[in-house]
Amino acid sequence: NERHSKDGLAVTEEEYWEKYYNDPDFVYEYKNGYLEEKPMSDQKGSETYQWFYRILSCYIETYPVGRISNLEIGFRLELPDETDIRRPDVAVVLNDNPVRIEDDDCTYGGIFDLCVESLSHSSKKEVERDTVHKKKEYRGAGVKEYYILDARKTETAFYRLDARGRYRRIRLSRGDVVRSKVLPGFQFRISDLYRKPSLEELAEDPVYRDYVFPSFKREKERAEKAEK
Repeated sequence: NERHSKDGLAVTEEEYWEKYYNDPDFVYEYKNGYLEEKPMSDQKGSETYQWFYRILSCYIETYPVGRISNLEIGFRLELPDETDIRRPDVAVVLNDNPVRIEDDDCTYGGIFDLCVESLSHSSKKEVERDTVHKKKEYRGAGVKEYYILDARKTETAFYRLDARGRYRRIRLSRGDVVRSKVLPGFQFRISDLYRKPSLEELAEDPVYRDYVFPSFKREKERAEKAEK
């Protein structure tokens, strides 16, 4: 029996949590009374996402200032005119966030400090979901930084909340280097999202070596010991 997506179905929030949050076949988000299916990524987008996730993991391993959340763990955004439940591709909860995320949590009860979405180009609607709607929702909920990764280079963008609670594009350093304030010392070149250099190369690069090198060095030492 082939199951069909319920994208666009009107449901209550209670029904969403009970029936659709843990759906075995589809990943659904909830937007003010309606289901929204998260689209599948293509290979190009998947590789860009994996590269970014790898350097973010290196950073958190070297500077454990928070925890990384992925696997579509959802969080609730109670906005003035709507209630949404979003499941970022990657998110970070800082250790000083007033709401902790625990080992057994399948949802997060607070507001993520950093959210990252890997853009799907399956339709104009999917592009607008990340670039327009989620941007508005994350800003309204107080997500401090929001990154959009687009393997096709057209919609890649990096936002930070300003003092007035508005998203401003992060000012780039040295041409195309994004520097996070949420994660002090976490920085990367936009061009490297597409080039995807190896950890070995990043370990020698001044943009990355402060956080990739220690992590990479430990992994290399473990591998060498295992070979012996």
